[in-house]
Amino acid sequence: MPRTVTVLGHGSARAVPDSAVVRVAAAHRAPTVAQAVAGVDSAVAAIGRVARGLSEVTTVATTGLSVWPWRDAGAPGAPEPEGFEASHQLRIRCPNLPEASALVVGLAEEVGDRLRIEGVQLEVSDETGARDAAREAAWSDARRRATHLAGLDGATLGDLLEVAEDDAGGPGPGVFLATTLEPGETTITARVRVTWQLL
Repeated sequence: MPRTVTVLGHGSARAVPDSAVVRVAAAHRAPTVAQAVAGVDSAVAAIGRVARGLSEVTTVATTGLSVWPWRDAGAPGAPEPEGFEASHQLRIRCPNLPEASALVVGLAEEVGDRLRIEGVQLEVSDETGARDAAREAAWSDARRRATHLAGLDGATLGDLLEVAEDDAGGPGPGVFLATTLEPGETTITARVRVTWQLL
């Protein structure tokens, strides 16, 4: 049976995020469920108007809707509900950072205190170049590791028998400050599992 060596190579490449996903929610308190839902509905309509008024916004999607009894946490004992609070969460995808910044400012002005900004995730819209570079680095790392391991036993690398790419996950989140989104850098990673015959 021929001797083989199998290694896992790691590689990474830097990329600059150029798009964003903005996660927001509309929240409203009212004496009744119907009034709470109606208040949220009008806030969601305002969010939609602002988002669709930006030509580069690509999608606006609901991610959650909930209603629950609201109690005054400062009141003594366990009081009856004073009303109800409704929340409607949305995800808005913007293919460039200036539009995402304008979206956040516009939503704050239009929706006011009913707006909740739950997060902004910066993304790389086309990872192809960085992922290829990460994959090449992972291949070089695998060959270096295999060559070293083979040499420890006085062997050399022979035919390539098997190669597979492990799922290394996507890029990490970018960084944002206030309403001016700062892209920073993110890391695209790759892993390859390679097997060579030993000579």
